[in-house]
Amino acid sequence: MKLYLVQTETPQERQIIAAWLTTQFEDRADDDGRLVVDLADEKLHEILADADDLLVEPLRVVWLPENEDDRPLTRLGAAIARRGNRRTRSGAQRLIMRGGTDRYQVLVGKPATVGELRSRWESSGSRGGFGRFVERQAVLALDRAERALIGSQYKVARYVVEEITASPRFRTGVERLADELDLSVDEVQQRALAALNQMVAAQSRRAIDAWNRLGRYFARAYKLVVDDRGADSLRSLGQKYPLVFLPSHRSYLDPLVLRPALLAHGLPLNHVMGGVNIDFWPVGPLTRRSGYVFIRRSIADDAVYRWVLREYMGYLLSKRFNLEWYIEGGRSRTGKLRPPRYGLLTYLAEAFRSSGVEDVYLVPVSLSYDQLYEVGLMAEEAHGGTKPAESFAWLLRFNRAQDSQRGVVQVRFGEPLSLRDALADEPDTRLAVQKTAFEVSHRINEASPVMPRSLVTLALLGIEDRALTVAEVASVLDPLVAYFASRELADRSALGLADDRGVRQTLDDLAGAGVVERYDKGIEPVYRVGPDQHLVAAFYRNNTIHFLVVRAVAELMLQAVSEASPDDVLDYGWNAALALRDLLKFEFFFSDKEAFRAELHRELALIDPSWRSRIADPDGAATLLGSLRVHLAHRVLQPFLEAYWVVAQRLAARDPRTPVETKAFTRECLDVARQLRMQQQLASTESISGELYATALKLAANRDLVDPGREELRTAREAFAAEIDAWVRRVRAVRALALAEPDHVAPAVTLSARRPGVSRS
Repeated sequence: MKLYLVQTETPQERQIIAAWLTTQFEDRADDDGRLVVDLADEKLHEILADADDLLVEPLRVVWLPENEDDRPLTRLGAAIARRGNRRTRSGAQRLIMRGGTDRYQVLVGKPATVGELRSRWESSGSRGGFGRFVERQAVLALDRAERALIGSQYKVARYVVEEITASPRFRTGVERLADELDLSVDEVQQRALAALNQMVAAQSRRAIDAWNRLGRYFARAYKLVVDDRGADSLRSLGQKYPLVFLPSHRSYLDPLVLRPALLAHGLPLNHVMGGVNIDFWPVGPLTRRSGYVFIRRSIADDAVYRWVLREYMGYLLSKRFNLEWYIEGGRSRTGKLRPPRYGLLTYLAEAFRSSGVEDVYLVPVSLSYDQLYEVGLMAEEAHGGTKPAESFAWLLRFNRAQDSQRGVVQVRFGEPLSLRDALADEPDTRLAVQKTAFEVSHRINEASPVMPRSLVTLALLGIEDRALTVAEVASVLDPLVAYFASRELADRSALGLADDRGVRQTLDDLAGAGVVERYDKGIEPVYRVGPDQHLVAAFYRNNTIHFLVVRAVAELMLQAVSEASPDDVLDYGWNAALALRDLLKFEFFFSDKEAFRAELHRELALIDPSWRSRIADPDGAATLLGSLRVHLAHRVLQPFLEAYWVVAQRLAARDPRTPVETKAFTRECLDVARQLRMQQQLASTESISGELYATALKLAANRDLVDPGREELRTAREAFAAEIDAWVRRVRAVRALALAEPDHVAPAVTLSARRPGVSRS
C-alpha cells in the first residue's frame, strides 16, 4: 500500500498534482492500494499509526527556472515571479501554465516505509510527534530531489530551530547553563530560543534568485576572473566534508563577487556569517532569506548567545552546509590583510570538537580588485574621517558609484586547511585557533595575484612628489617584474607591463581614476601620485606588498650591517633582521624563525649568490646595497616605520602617568604628523594614517608601553622611540640611494646587482 504525501500551496499546484495522480491511477485498474494526503492534513498522524508497511512517497510541483537575462536587473520584480519557485503567486503560476508544461513538473521524493521513518524518529531522540517528523522528512526528501534537478545553489536548511531545540543535546545544554548562570531553565530556554530565531537564516528559492540577480547588478562594474582549477577541486572536496570559506575583505561587494564564482562551479550556497550592521531594509530581509546569518557585534558577555552560536554552527557542520565569513573582521583600509579575528574561528573549533563531524576544511580565498570605489572613502577614514553608517540612502549612493566600468576582480583559492589536523597539532584550543588563523591569512596572501596597478603604484610611491616618465617607471618595473617571474608569481606578458606601451596604459588608467596625476605640457608626459591620493595608491600597492617584505628586510639588514661593521657580520645581521621582524609582527604575516631565515637567505642570494663572503669585507654590505638595480625598502616599509616613529615619539613625549585614550591619541598623532610632513620631517605622506597608528599602538601595548606608569615607563618609551628612529634613518638611507639621479636609463632584466651604466631607481 502506498501513501502519496502531497505538498501544495496554490490551486494551480493542486490541479497539476491531481492531473498527475489521475495519470498514475489510470495505469492500474485497482487503485485501492493508494492514499493521497496533504502534507498539512491534521489527520496524518492517525493514518501513520500501526501502518509500518505503508510506503510513503512525497510529491511536490517544482517550478523550473527560466533562462538568465544578460541584464541582471531587467524587470526584476517580474523575473522573480516568473522564475518559478513554489511560493510564487497564484496568478504568476497561471501565466506559466498557459505557456506550456516546460516550466514545471511533478517531483517525487525518495520513498520510505512508515516503519523505517519510525525507526529514524526514535533514534533521533526528538521530542516532537511522529507525524511532524514525517512531514519534515518528506520536505527534506523533496528538497534533495529538487536540488538534483535545478542545482545545488538551492540547498537550503529547513526546520533548523525545531531540530536543534528538539534534540536531547539542546535540553542538556540549557540545563547546564541554567545551573552555571544561576538562572531558571525556562529563562535560559527563552533566551536561547530568541537568539536562535534571530541568527538562523530562513532561506527560500525566491530570495536566493533575487539576491543573486541583485548581486550581479551591484557588481556590474567588474569582470569576474575565477581560479577554475581551484574551484573544481573544492567541489570534489565539498562532496565529502563541509567547507568554511575565509576570504580577504576589500569591499562591500565581496559576498556578491564570491557567490556567483562558487555557484558557477557547482558549489552550494554558503551560510555567510556577518555583522548586524547590514541588517537594514531592504537588504536585511532579503539577505537573511538567502543564506546570511546576522551575528551581534559584541557577545563576549552573553554566555547563552555564545552557546547558541556554537550549537548552530555545529548543526550546520553536521548537515554539511558550507560556511563563509571574513577572517579580518572588517574591510582592509590599507589594501593588505588585517590581523585575523579569532572569535568565529574559536566557536567553529568548539563546535567541530563537539559535533562528531569527521573533518572540516578551511578555504583561504583571495579577492583582488584592480580598482575600487571605496578606497577613497577608506583613505578619508584613515586620515581621521568618520565612517558613514550603512543605510538605504548609503546603499543607493554605493550603487550609483558602480555605473562606470572599473575593471577586473580576481577570485583565487589557497590550499584548503584541515581543521582536524590543525587542532590535533595543538591541544590548547586558544593557541591552535591563533596558529590556524595566521596560517589561513598566510595562504590568502600566497594565493593573491600580482596585479599591474599594484606594481605601478609601487614604482611611484616612496619618492613622494617626484614625477617620473614612462621610461623611468619602466626602469623600476623591469627588474621587479623579472623578480616576480623568477618566483613564478606573475608572468610578464600577462601583466601587460612588458613594454612602455603597457606601462603607459596602466599609468593612464590610474590617471583616469584620479589616483595618478599626469602632466603632458612639457617635453614628454610625466606621472606622479595625485594630491591627497597617497593612501589610495598605497591601497593598490599593498595588494602585492606581502611578496616583497622579506626583500625589504634584507635591504635594511644590509644597511644596519654597513653602519655597525660588527665582528660577527652574519650574527649581527640575523639579529637585526629578527628585531625588524618583531617590530612589524602586527603588520605582516611572517613565517616562523627557521622559515624566515631561509626566506631571508633566498633574498640575499638573489641580490648576490656570494653574499656571505662579500659582506664579510669591511665595506661589503654597503657595496652590495649600493649595487642594486632597484631598491624596495623605502617603497615597502618606510610608511609603516615612519607611522610607528610618530606614535613612539608622541608616547615618549607624554607624561607616563597620563592614561592613553586611543581616539584622542590617534587624533594627536594625525595632527602632529601633518605638521611634520609639512616641515618635511616625514618623507612619506602615507604615514599620516590612523590605521597605521592603531597597529603601532597595538605593538606598544604588547611591549607594555601604553598603560600609565612611573619613570621606568618613560625610559622604556624613549628606548622604543630610539629603536624605531634607528630603522627610520636606515630606510631613509636606502631611499637616498634610490633617488640618486642616473645619467642613463636602461632596461633591467634581473633583481640582482647593478651593472655599470644602469639606473638605480
